[in-house]
Amino acid sequence: MIRIAILGGGGWGTGLAVVLSQSRRPHEIRLWAREAAVVECIQRDHENKIYLPGVPLPESVSASTDLREILNGADILLGVVPSAHARSVFTQALPFVRPEAAIVSATKGLEPATHLRMSELIEQVFSMRFRPRVAVLSGPSFALEAARGEPTAVVLASHDRALAAFLQEEFAGPTFRLYTNDDVLGVELAGAMKNVIAIAAGACQGLGLGSNPLAALITRGLAEMSRLGIALGARPETLSGLAGLGDLVLTCTGALSRNRSVGVQLGQGRSLEEILSGMTMVAEGVGTTAALLSLASEHQIDLPITKQVDAILRHGKSPRDAIRDIMERPLKRE
Repeated sequence: MIRIAILGGGGWGTGLAVVLSQSRRPHEIRLWAREAAVVECIQRDHENKIYLPGVPLPESVSASTDLREILNGADILLGVVPSAHARSVFTQALPFVRPEAAIVSATKGLEPATHLRMSELIEQVFSMRFRPRVAVLSGPSFALEAARGEPTAVVLASHDRALAAFLQEEFAGPTFRLYTNDDVLGVELAGAMKNVIAIAAGACQGLGLGSNPLAALITRGLAEMSRLGIALGARPETLSGLAGLGDLVLTCTGALSRNRSVGVQLGQGRSLEEILSGMTMVAEGVGTTAALLSLASEHQIDLPITKQVDAILRHGKSPRDAIRDIMERPLKRE
């Protein structure tokens, strides 16, 4: 039986534990969480009442705060920790990971300090011991809906096609469909960028704006994602697929989107500090915005929506002024 170690006891890590316990192939699933309270809930009540309340976990899923215990004998390591903490967690995990294990990232963000994508970070950390076998899981997937068994389609990207095919078979279930892709860069970049556009989409709603600006924002947000992605080497079809357009639409319109929720509250006049202090889970777009702008600057790519979101988040610009500045940019061809 394949052993899967999930690093990250938040909503998506917990949701994946449920989804993978229902896949076509049997698995032994162990979940690592930093917080003892999360582990206690899962072990005692078979439910993560802090990050995914109301969703029962099968008794076959165990949890611990001990990385050695979770990773012992694991065939697949699934990383679902916030991008800002990924390096620390993977570095701590390094001594306990088998060289032949598959390492899958399900984190949608860039490391703030280095602008590295998660697959690049994994390569950097694990290459100190062995050459890792890396894949990326992304696409339109709210944890709560996937865990409830609602049909969900995602993307599994890897440069190693045999690895992608193996993971596709292992992860697939009656309500969880996976498509493989070898455009790792495109899949990861899209997953990071859509969170920033979702903050802008939420701000539009918080300001009381309607469907016209939302449609324009999603469309121009996709153009922004494509512009940077293609400049860095991503394929256009990746940006228009599940990991790109699919996840962008979900995150910009879905009520379960944390990034959109941050934007809504900013549009309603709340400060970022106040919003973040009331959140139990991470909104990746907040930390990723500045990293994306730095990355775009290195390649001389203009990201007007991302630039305005950064002005709101880091410089206190009002969302209404940010939208006005986008609308007053010089006229151009589409």
